[in-house]
Amino acid sequence: MSKPNAYATPEDVEQAFYQMVVQGDADLLMQVWSEEEETLCVHPTGVRLVGLAPIRESWLGIFANTKLRVQAETVARWQGGVLAIHHLTEILFVGDDPSPHGPLYVTHVYGRGAHGWRLLSRHASAADDGHQAMAESYPHTLH
Repeated sequence: MSKPNAYATPEDVEQAFYQMVVQGDADLLMQVWSEEEETLCVHPTGVRLVGLAPIRESWLGIFANTKLRVQAETVARWQGGVLAIHHLTEILFVGDDPSPHGPLYVTHVYGRGAHGWRLLSRHASAADDGHQAMAESYPHTLH
């Protein structure tokens, strides 16, 4: 699979990822993924996919059944010389339905290689707001 784009930053990869999700083209979407053997994708259903072929097949299935629009908001970012981690919150809009679905908590891990930055791992989980509210209700003491 050719990788025509050299992404200069993890943010460039992320922007391309979300643009390609909206386009609904799995082959195009795969251009942002790393070709590493251990490339990983975990969908909110909890299915863990390792390698480009199963990741591509999963997105083909998603795009065959629906059109997605995603509102992604960055929560935190960390970047080193060859690795970057982004934590995001996603709200999904499915098909023409105006009601939002989510939120999802998402972690993207990017690696920089010979062809620029690529997505190494995507892990998306349904947010459990009940547990979040409980965690926020505990007093936080700094020592």
